Amino acid sequence: MKNMQQMMQQAQKMQEELQKQMEQTVVEASAGGGMVQVRMNGAKRLLTIEIDPEVLAAGDRDMLQDLIVAAVNEAARRADETVQGQLGSLTAGLKFPGM
Repeated sequence: MKNMQQMMQQAQKMQEELQKQMEQTVVEASAGGGMVQVRMNGAKRLLTIEIDPEVLAAGDRDMLQDLIVAAVNEAARRADETVQGQLGSLTAGLKFPGM
């Protein structure tokens, strides 16, 4: 029973550490050759969107929407990859007795 409590404490500590790392991790992505750039944290919270003034001047609303979607999706993919890498390094030394 004591091992189970230790395991649960260790898992909770690991979850808290991962959450903190996710919030501190920032990834960037762009679309349209940099016409739209976004920054997102590892918890997939969108931090910033930068839109090149030329895109706005062109007045092509559909293109702008597509570029935003593409940049946000790429940032989310990069956030997932980054968090997975952090999770692997965080759990590398984790030992569960009896498993």
